[in-house]
Amino acid sequence: MEAALKAIAEPRRRAILILVRGGELSAGEIAAHFDVTRQAVSQHLRNLRDAGLVSERRDGTRRIYRARPEGLTELRAFLDDFWGEHLEILKREVEAHHRSRNETRQDKR
Repeated sequence: MEAALKAIAEPRRRAILILVRGGELSAGEIAAHFDVTRQAVSQHLRNLRDAGLVSERRDGTRRIYRARPEGLTELRAFLDDFWGEHLEILKREVEAHHRSRNETRQDKR
C-alpha cells in the first residue's frame, strides 16, 4: 500500500494511470501526452511498475503498458474500511437528527 500511495502522489503518474486504464499504450504514446522528456516519463512508468500499478510487456523494441487495478486492492480496502466506519457514524447522526425533528414536529401539533 505504501508504494501505491507514493506512486499516485505524483500528478503525472496519476495522469498516466488514467491513460492506460482503458487499454495498452506504448511508452512513446504515453510520453506524447506530456511536456516532459521521454526519460522523465520512463521514470514515472518505472515507479508505477515497481509499485505494481502498471504491467509492462515488450513488443519488439517497444514497451507496452497497461494498468493493473489489482495493484490498488490493498489501498482500496483501507479506504473502504476507513470510509465505511465514518459513513456509519454519519448515518446514525443523521437518523438521530431526523428522529429528533419528527418528535419536535409531533409535539407542536
